Amino acid sequence: MDVPELTAALYRHLAATEQLPLDPVANRWLGEAQAVAADIATSDVTPAVAIDRAATVVQLLESTGDIDNPEASEHVATSLTLARELAARA
Repeated sequence: MDVPELTAALYRHLAATEQLPLDPVANRWLGEAQAVAADIATSDVTPAVAIDRAATVVQLLESTGDIDNPEASEHVATSLTLARELAARA
């Protein structure tokens, strides 16, 4: 996938967790990660900026801790993989 496809997929997976019942602490980290992902997916940023911000998403997702919802956990795992792939392009 190219950078725009990766950023779109990353945002979709994080947005899918928005309405799921989650621990408030994990939800806060996911909300921050989703905001960054939305910015890089929907704004006119350069691929270099998207790649740089993907590293921030990785840090945020790694801070979520235990996700107590199986559906959300799958989306977070996929999001983390996508964010890491983007960040690795630096």
